[in-house]
Amino acid sequence: MLATFRKWLALFSVYLKDGIAYRVNGIIWILTDAFTMFTMPLVWMSAMGGGRVAGFNKGDIVRYYLAMLMVSGFVVCHFMWELAIEIKDGQFSAQLVRPISTYQVYFFRNFSWRIVRMSLCVPFLLLFMWFYRGILHDATFNWNWQFFSALLLGHLLSFTTVMMLGFIALFVEEAMALFELYYFPMLFLSGQVVPVAMLPDWAQQLAKVLPFYYTTNLPVDIGIGRVGGDTALVGLGVQCFYIALTFGISKILWAKGLRQFSGVGL
Repeated sequence: MLATFRKWLALFSVYLKDGIAYRVNGIIWILTDAFTMFTMPLVWMSAMGGGRVAGFNKGDIVRYYLAMLMVSGFVVCHFMWELAIEIKDGQFSAQLVRPISTYQVYFFRNFSWRIVRMSLCVPFLLLFMWFYRGILHDATFNWNWQFFSALLLGHLLSFTTVMMLGFIALFVEEAMALFELYYFPMLFLSGQVVPVAMLPDWAQQLAKVLPFYYTTNLPVDIGIGRVGGDTALVGLGVQCFYIALTFGISKILWAKGLRQFSGVGL
């Protein structure tokens, strides 16, 4: 167990240094998310006037996007593109001879970048809070065990989902075109663009059936106090279910895909 922990620590350290080395690229990528989180409250507050929309007042909507900026920075994974390229180009064969699970390598590779990304989000978070300081002066957040559990499980769900998608590249040469189809429902049904509570009823029901809501919108809803108690516990249970499901599917794709993978790629 101690040897395994040392391997994990070594992986995390190596990839953390790699993420720090490319921090300028990271800031550029973060600008897109930060711009959306910064401007969307202005749009909704203009539409609200002095009232509410789907139970949100001005303070609620600012808290929502403030929390979403940090939650999405930690939770959301995108490395299926890199995984697909490595499989296609044959670089993936190096992963197969390492004395550690491929899942563990990609987990710490991604997790270390999530830590770097979170730290890079802090200046934007402070700017966000300063700009909306008049609305946030009495804002409260529920940083309880349910929130942190949902945050961690949301990250694991995003990770296993992306691993599942990435392993499609073991079967399909142009898998990256399929990844584009993933982003449209993911962005809207995860609440990153618009809170799921503001979507039409049919879209809300669809979001609750699919795993997207449980990656980012559930932790945010718990964090700003819109979801709690038994409802939050049910949400945590659904997260665990989808983690098990996507992990199981990814293992099946992994086992079958390795049979046709060659060391020089597909």
